[in-house]
Amino acid sequence: MKPFVPHKLPLDGLDLFKIFEYIWWANRAVAKFDWFLQSIPNANILLSPLTTKEAVLSSKIEWTQATLEEVLEFEANPRKKTDKYEDIQEIINYRKAMQMAIGKLEQLPLSARLIKQIHKILLTWVRWNWKNPWNFRTGSVFVGKKWLWVEGATYIPPEPQNIDKYFTELEKYIHIDDKDFLVQLAIVHAQFEIIHPFWDWNWRTWRILMPLFLYYKKVLSSPMFYLSEYFELHRDEYYEALQWISRSHDWEWWISFFLIAVEKQSIKNIQKVQDILNLYNDLKGRVVDIPTPKNAIKVLDFLFSVPIFDSKEFIRNTWIGRDSSFRILKFLSNEKIILDDWALRNKTYFFDKLLEVIM
Repeated sequence: MKPFVPHKLPLDGLDLFKIFEYIWWANRAVAKFDWFLQSIPNANILLSPLTTKEAVLSSKIEWTQATLEEVLEFEANPRKKTDKYEDIQEIINYRKAMQMAIGKLEQLPLSARLIKQIHKILLTWVRWNWKNPWNFRTGSVFVGKKWLWVEGATYIPPEPQNIDKYFTELEKYIHIDDKDFLVQLAIVHAQFEIIHPFWDWNWRTWRILMPLFLYYKKVLSSPMFYLSEYFELHRDEYYEALQWISRSHDWEWWISFFLIAVEKQSIKNIQKVQDILNLYNDLKGRVVDIPTPKNAIKVLDFLFSVPIFDSKEFIRNTWIGRDSSFRILKFLSNEKIILDDWALRNKTYFFDKLLEVIM
């Protein structure tokens, strides 16, 4: 097997009419999802647990095993020993990279420079940080089972001396407006994987870039778009559809699969967003009875952004005095809004109703 030569972009001969139905339904679902995003007050706060879940699922596709609850518990009590520290750190880095990229996108275009910064944060203080973060690879790699040599490869990416050229072409394609932005995203996603610019963590890097691309193109009003759950549930088809491009030089299967993923996961995310909003509105009427009711919305926003926490984190993030904070936490616990299984959970509080929605 020889190193693959990426197709030139924009693609020649792609018949969008054959996949028009997929395009229509995917765009309809994304538009509806964005409408929901725009209708939510403080979307960055209310949906932050979904961002963490996306980080967990995206990492799970790469065989990272920490769960959402384990990540949130660690953040509530980072001194507690865990045998999944490295897995958890990878997930936390994913979220940090996403937050950094959102901020930088106000100053930088969606470019190689920004992508390299994302990659660097992903590999900070993790087990694979020797794999030259920030820089494109300088050697050959192959895709396949890690215990096999190159003879067992299922795909060999382009040679390292050509990466800059291919990535520059990809960057130019990102900055044009193709016929349909979701189809363009599918193509950019696959081309990034085909080039395989970094030694490792290419897939994780690009899954951060997906919502950024749609935000950059103004398809979404906020860079919140979660696809990793669908990719994780259909992991084999995800890989096979990508590899079919290099095997057959046919993009139709991959683009169709991607558009179906966009539609199905958007519908699922809409339901989750609706459930979160319903829960928020339901609790809004209950937390007004807390001690110092002037802090009600502050407390509510905290619960939705940090569903697993301890008292120190509550005091630190809400800026409510210690005595008032303990009275509020006691009220929330008595009202069964939060759980406080201190003996088993190491003095950690759980906003279980939100966890049930996002799990």
